[in-house]
Amino acid sequence: MRTVELLLDDASEARVRGVWGRLAEAGMPCLAGHRHPTNRPHLTLTTASELPWEAVALALSVLPLPLRLEGTLRFEGRTSVLAWRVVPEAGLAALQRRVWEVASGGGNPLFEPANWVPHLTLGRDRSGTGSWPAELLPGELAEPWEGTFTEARSYDTELRTVERLTPNFAAPPGSSTGT
Repeated sequence: MRTVELLLDDASEARVRGVWGRLAEAGMPCLAGHRHPTNRPHLTLTTASELPWEAVALALSVLPLPLRLEGTLRFEGRTSVLAWRVVPEAGLAALQRRVWEVASGGGNPLFEPANWVPHLTLGRDRSGTGSWPAELLPGELAEPWEGTFTEARSYDTELRTVERLTPNFAAPPGSSTGT
């Protein structure tokens, strides 16, 4: 499976990593401890078994786009997730829809444009709810933040590698380049 992910400007990435660090200091589950070299703040637009590289690159040519973080979200299931809410402004929503369409719907219903909940993951926990008491969350999560989505990448879940999608990326050897 492959993803299409947007990456943040340096100041926004540093802010998210700072929150990860403060969550870790408070003993709460966070992505600061995830040591894989591909771990960095990102917004996933869609997933697909194969990507039409040229069509994805064309869709991503609208970058950079504004980023606005506002409030937190919690997702519950087998794994609980704490996330920073990304405001789906018109340009971002249009980009997500276009990438989802060119990736043939991607296969995961969570990325259908009507279902997509844009967010930056801050932490994951399998121990149940209550992992992130509101009174212990870093203060910057209560403050809106504006930045920029500057580039994109694709994560290969099988190989655990990333490919840069912007600017002027080259499709990986043997990949599909059709639209």
